[in-house]
Amino acid sequence: MKKYLIITGAVVFGVLIGFFIQPLVSGDSIFDQVRKFDYVLNTAAKNYVEEVDTQKLTEAAIKAALNELDVHSVYIPAEEMKRVNEDFQGSFEGIGIEFDIINDTITIVTPIPGGPSEMLGLMSGDKIIKIDDENAVGLSRSEVPKKLKGPKGTKVKVEILRPSQKETLKFTITRDKIPINTVDAAYIIDNTDIGVIVVNRFAATTNDELVESLNNLSAQGMKKLILDLRGNPGGFLNQAVLMADEFLNKGDTIVYTIGRKNRFDESYISTGGSKFKNLPLIVLINSGSASASEIVSGAIQDLDRGLIVGETSYGKGLVQRQYDIGDGSAFRLTISKYYTPSGRSIQRPYKDKDKYRHLVGRLELEEGSYIENAKEKIIQQVNEINKKAKNDEEKIDINNLPIYKTRRGRIVFGGGGITPDYIIKQDTITKFSAEIRRKNLFFEFASGIMQSQGSSLKSKYASDFTSFLKNYQITESMIEDFKKLTSSKEIEWNDESYQIDEEFIKISIKSAIARMIWDRNKFLEVFYTIDPQIKKAVELFPEAIKLAKLK
Repeated sequence: MKKYLIITGAVVFGVLIGFFIQPLVSGDSIFDQVRKFDYVLNTAAKNYVEEVDTQKLTEAAIKAALNELDVHSVYIPAEEMKRVNEDFQGSFEGIGIEFDIINDTITIVTPIPGGPSEMLGLMSGDKIIKIDDENAVGLSRSEVPKKLKGPKGTKVKVEILRPSQKETLKFTITRDKIPINTVDAAYIIDNTDIGVIVVNRFAATTNDELVESLNNLSAQGMKKLILDLRGNPGGFLNQAVLMADEFLNKGDTIVYTIGRKNRFDESYISTGGSKFKNLPLIVLINSGSASASEIVSGAIQDLDRGLIVGETSYGKGLVQRQYDIGDGSAFRLTISKYYTPSGRSIQRPYKDKDKYRHLVGRLELEEGSYIENAKEKIIQQVNEINKKAKNDEEKIDINNLPIYKTRRGRIVFGGGGITPDYIIKQDTITKFSAEIRRKNLFFEFASGIMQSQGSSLKSKYASDFTSFLKNYQITESMIEDFKKLTSSKEIEWNDESYQIDEEFIKISIKSAIARMIWDRNKFLEVFYTIDPQIKKAVELFPEAIKLAKLK
């Protein structure tokens, strides 16, 4: 029986692998490749010196086969597929908390609104010390979900240490379906009519969340929109199409795909039915904005519908289809390339995978406007880059820069991500502040403040966020306490670095407190008050309106 299963598995896998590996000998067929792998796996299973884990060998072979293709064609093991499905279906089943690990202890950042933990009265700053009567101190970040997640309707017992209570608190929580939002934040910038919507990925619920946020902000007086796709790695193509469609007129090409097989050729056209098609729009991108994020920003740019602001995007113009293998695992295979409305492929060269992963091939330019005279400005900069190049590999072939034109004739470039209409770099921080952030000390310090002052802070600000935003200050005495915390974590306080990063350090503490009083939406609303790309976007709305001919 065991032998039969091995042979069956080998044949099934061989059928798959034959699609990926080019014939080893001219004239070989897919069946020949099936037979080769069948022979190798069976021989290893019968004759290897130790017991063979055939599943492990098969998975290694799949990974190796896909690795011969592009960097985005990948195998996803069954265990990982569970997490992937949760991320992209938009929900999971569990107790409903955001947590972090502080001093080896699970600390609740915030209960998810409407979830079972919030309903039972769990609070920000609570520390979970036992799960189902077993010690939970020392669990790793990856182990915690395994203990707390579970099917809807099942129960889990947790024991909580709450600083304001002398004795521990015990809760029995009935797990439920918990939404995973892809819209991280949606708010109106204080004293403006400019809305900000932050989208972290493109999952099954993304466009529904976007429309709900747009409607809510419109009801609050939003007249202009900053759509923040920075750090958004992409996701479902159809959700990118739906998002772009919210802002476009009827009949506009959003994106089209071309594959080796014509059954993968598709064209997506806007319906023009949204009430937001005339909303002044600026899209923020950076090097972490990939795939679906680039489809949206590419369509908005090529159709002159709004401005793209920030830094050059990732440069992923390949489309994958996911194929389930049948045992809970799956693989993704690149089936086509996508093109923006002007005909651009923004895919970077990917044959050298190491360079690709390190973002080589993006057109990184100096800060400033590329709304007009983009070609002349870029040629000048490329010439300067080439003068400083140490070798030919570092030079950019200016004659082969793929040049395209937007609907109104502006020059845009392909082959290396989406180059923004206005480039503004994100501020950098010193190594001192980066180490503080790496050790999660902003949140740990905020957690300490909430333990000692949480009741009074919530009493004063919970129903008045605007007052918190305008009036709550990180005092010098708080910074002195923060110094003590950093010293206790083996970070030597550096006054010079602190002076450089003072604004960043104070706003990081303040936004961490906001996250514990409210949620991630308020965390970002506070943190973005010092964001240079947000600030520049606010200034550029007259240009965005002029470009889109909205007035």
